[in-house]
Amino acid sequence: MPIVDALITWAHLISASIWVGGSLFIGVVLAPLLKTISESVEERLRIMIRVGRKFNKIAVPSLIILIVTGIYNSKYILSNPETIFATNYGVVLTIKIILVLALIIIFTIHVRIIRFDVEKKIETKQMSQESIQKLRSKIISLGRIIVFISIAVLLMAAMLDAGI
Repeated sequence: MPIVDALITWAHLISASIWVGGSLFIGVVLAPLLKTISESVEERLRIMIRVGRKFNKIAVPSLIILIVTGIYNSKYILSNPETIFATNYGVVLTIKIILVLALIIIFTIHVRIIRFDVEKKIETKQMSQESIQKLRSKIISLGRIIVFISIAVLLMAAMLDAGI
């Protein structure tokens, strides 16, 4: 049914826009802006954690929608496993799936590092500056990896759409 396929693709694109656009905004716009607003690494980290929690309220559902609609969009090739490695489309789809799995793992690690108890320790100044700096470095590194993988997934999606 063409209308259903169009709506599924639309939901997939909207969800990708939220996930990737929001991630890029946080990394490319918000993080550098915070450096100009506050000298305190603790304050910047607190703001980033709060923004991240708010963003996750729409990002996680978007990621779930991306996965579900991606599976729906791939149902034809996934229903014929012998064509997965026999066609370029299947190989690109396999790479995309691997990237999405890596993205989910890294995002889960990213979220687990910033647990509520860690946030409380930052707010109540129970973490040393060294611990805060290490935490900040981990968060930034994982965030960059998430953005990089997300952009690579978009490239794979473009290749699939182009029929490569």
